[in-house]
Amino acid sequence: MGLSVAASERAIVLFSGGQDSTVCLAWALERFAEVETIGFDYGQRHAVELAVRPVIREKMRSLKPEWGGRLRDDHVIDLSVLGEISETALTRDVAIDMADSGLPTTFVPGRNLMFLTFAGALAYRRGAKNLVAGMCETDYSGYPDCRDDTVKAMQVALTLGMDRRFVVHTPLMWIDKAATFALAYEIGGQALLELVVEDTHSCYLGDRSQRHDWGYGCGECPACQLRAAGFAKWNDECRKS
Repeated sequence: MGLSVAASERAIVLFSGGQDSTVCLAWALERFAEVETIGFDYGQRHAVELAVRPVIREKMRSLKPEWGGRLRDDHVIDLSVLGEISETALTRDVAIDMADSGLPTTFVPGRNLMFLTFAGALAYRRGAKNLVAGMCETDYSGYPDCRDDTVKAMQVALTLGMDRRFVVHTPLMWIDKAATFALAYEIGGQALLELVVEDTHSCYLGDRSQRHDWGYGCGECPACQLRAAGFAKWNDECRKS
């Protein structure tokens, strides 16, 4: 792939246990000498994503010998207060729909802003300037805190607010879910692709009782539909190439 490792640099990956953050973790392991992960418990309905995180991390260690040496500590931050103040479909048992605001009811106001802030605070303490996150403008639900402008603004705010240079990397920002599957295959071959399908979790309802070609999920929520469509598109493109 021609990827070089920054021999003296450490990265913090915002790692939820989902497809996107897992591919971002692999991307970071190819580039940085030391990689730590951070996850957040904010009272999400799909809390099963927190349960799959350690499984994914352990499997990632064995995919490539060098990854085992680079993957370091994991940190899980209690942000339950976010769930307590959020009336959303990800933190309450309410329908997944479009709200009067024009945004999906799955939008959790301030979520990514808080995630980046806490990740930055951890990075400051751990001596890391690189944050890696899976925000994306191409295949997303219209969340304003996933926009490139938002991420760039947060990078500036973290740098100014802590008087230390931060770089927020978003390797998925301009690619769709099909390209995310392709990137997983490019980085880690069939082994990483199978890990993404089998072990990561994206379903908003936290359903891991139904196995599909693209992984586990209810198959109906927006996250499942995006993932299913992306997997089908990637398979179709592979057959044509």
